Amino acid sequence: MINNEQIAKEIAGRLLDIGAVALRPHQPFTWTSGIKSPIYCDNRLTMSYPDIRDLIAESFAAIVRESYPETEVIAGTATAGIPHGAFVAQKLGLPMAYIRDKAKGHGKENQIEGLIRTGQKVIVIEDLISTGGSSIKAAQAVREAGADALGVLAIFSYQLDKAVQAFADAGIPLRTLSNYGALIDVAVERGEIQSEDLALLKSWREDPGSFGK
Repeated sequence: MINNEQIAKEIAGRLLDIGAVALRPHQPFTWTSGIKSPIYCDNRLTMSYPDIRDLIAESFAAIVRESYPETEVIAGTATAGIPHGAFVAQKLGLPMAYIRDKAKGHGKENQIEGLIRTGQKVIVIEDLISTGGSSIKAAQAVREAGADALGVLAIFSYQLDKAVQAFADAGIPLRTLSNYGALIDVAVERGEIQSEDLALLKSWREDPGSFGK
C-alpha cells in the first residue's frame, strides 16, 4: 500500500533541496496569468537529478500498479511531462506517447505523438497542476482519439480550488505525488519559513486572486 503522506513530504523535501520549489511569502512571484503567488515550482529541474527523477518515476509506477493495473499506454504532456512519462513507461514496460497542447499546424497535424489506439486505457503524466486546464485538455485529447483516459498523475499540485473543481467537472481522476500543503509542512519543520507566515501562505491557496494586493 502506498503511503501517500510519506511520499508527499519526501518529494516536497527533495524539490526544496534542489530549488525546484521556492517560497517567497513577502516577495511574491508573478505567473504568466498575472496571479501573484508566494510559490514558484519548476519541476523540470528534477530531470537533472537521477535519484530524484527515479523516486518520482517509481512513485508514479507504484500508483499505476496499485490503482490502474489495466493501463496500456503512458502519455506525457508536452513538454515537462514528456521525460517523466518516458521514465514511467520504461519502468512499467509499457508504450509511451506524448500530447501537445494543440495539434501541429503542419505535416500530419498531430496533437498526439506516438501510438494510442482506439479503446486503449491511458494514464496521463503531468509535472505540475495549477488551474488544471492544460492537463484536462490533454486527457480530453486522449478521449477524442477514441481511447480511455483513466486519469492524470502529476508530481505537484498547488491545491487550488479551481483545479479541484475543474477535474471534477471534467470527470477526470487526479492523483499527485506531492502538494502545497505538504510543502509548507516540510518548510516549517526545516525552519525555511517562519510560523507567522503560515496564515499568509494558507490564505493564498484559498484566494489566489487577492494575494499581494
